[in-house]
Amino acid sequence: MSKGSIRLGAAVMMLLVAAPVTAHHGTLINYDRSKQWTAKVVVTEFRYVNPHAQLFFERRKDGSVEHFNGELLPNPAQLVRNGWSRKRAVEAMMPGTVVTVTVAPARAGGQTVLVLKIENERGEELLNGGPAAGSPEPPAPGARP
Repeated sequence: MSKGSIRLGAAVMMLLVAAPVTAHHGTLINYDRSKQWTAKVVVTEFRYVNPHAQLFFERRKDGSVEHFNGELLPNPAQLVRNGWSRKRAVEAMMPGTVVTVTVAPARAGGQTVLVLKIENERGEELLNGGPAAGSPEPPAPGARP
């Protein structure tokens, strides 16, 4: 085998290993945290999935019902480390459960949101997955502190 073939093979392997890293989306970039809103909502479905758990809910506003799908900022591994197991999530987020959510809307518009905080009807915080309203945006990828 020539040195050129070895180098080419090594370069191809490096590209293949790096490809999954670029495949993950930039969650914080897709949502506008400067336009956060908080509302009492009704859970319609909760999915404990990778790469981020999903919360589907309805918000009543001005006599109509709006349907939203939300992505939780922490991934399931982070949720487990914070005591938010699959069992706890499924029990706390049963369809019909009333919760208060704080969300950031998608920059692209529509009914997709990033769920930053969830509280139950007693005001107990079930999940705090993001910074409070008014917090600065996270640094852009590659930015220096």
